[in-house]
Amino acid sequence: MEKLKIAIQKKGRLSEKSLELFKDCGIKFSTGISSLKTESSNFPVELLFLRDDDIPQYVEKSVADIGILGENEVLEKNKNVKSIRKLGFASCRLSLAIPKEEEYTGITYFNNKKVATSYPHILEEYFKNNNINAELEEIGGSVEIAPSIGLADGICDLVSSGSTLLTNGLKEVEVVLKSQAVMIANPNLSEEKQEILEKLIFRLEAKKKSNEHKYIILNAPNDKLEDIIKVIPGMRSPSVFPLADGKWSSFHSVVKEDTFWEVIDELKEKGAEGILVLPIEKMIY
Repeated sequence: MEKLKIAIQKKGRLSEKSLELFKDCGIKFSTGISSLKTESSNFPVELLFLRDDDIPQYVEKSVADIGILGENEVLEKNKNVKSIRKLGFASCRLSLAIPKEEEYTGITYFNNKKVATSYPHILEEYFKNNNINAELEEIGGSVEIAPSIGLADGICDLVSSGSTLLTNGLKEVEVVLKSQAVMIANPNLSEEKQEILEKLIFRLEAKKKSNEHKYIILNAPNDKLEDIIKVIPGMRSPSVFPLADGKWSSFHSVVKEDTFWEVIDELKEKGAEGILVLPIEKMIY
């Protein structure tokens, strides 16, 4: 049986989150992660540990079938791969920054300026779309130091909290790209590998849905049940169980995380009591 080869970052936060994702999907690995590759003991996948900026090329060349990395690297490398899922972790932004003592007048500030970056392809497209004529200075690392040593007037680099910019006397002025971890794939997977990928995506979606919902149990008078069902109808229909007090019932359903508190307030107004809210491990429709 074929194995799906998955490339992930060798080390760092993105690597840790990727491994955590596989664990949440019930995928176990038979060996440690100190080597450059490892196989799953219960699912037909093999992990390859690579530099994140090399992953798009390896996926394009079919050395790896799919890859997990930052969206910023996918767009910068511009390889023949397809993005199949945004994964919701490792969020950051690619931003323009200038010396904090400079007065920023808008994006036209960068006309005829020199900007240091490790993302020349993304930045060139951004400036082109905004009709900005700037000179790009491509450097591989320590981008923040470029203005202080006279190499550039500003920079374009990844920002998380912004503390590194402040330490180097810079201020963030424009967000070029909002990025997060994504899953990419070679566009020419075999039928067998495509089936494995679909099974993996099914597990990912089940975990994602569980994170977006809460399981809710409450007690309510029988004459209020219809009103409560309108508030949280559940996936298909809620479960209702009679209590020892024949005038009351126990109500089981799910509620979306992003509307949770508004829903709770409405349920209380409609007579719900003894409300219990529980996390959902997996959620499969």
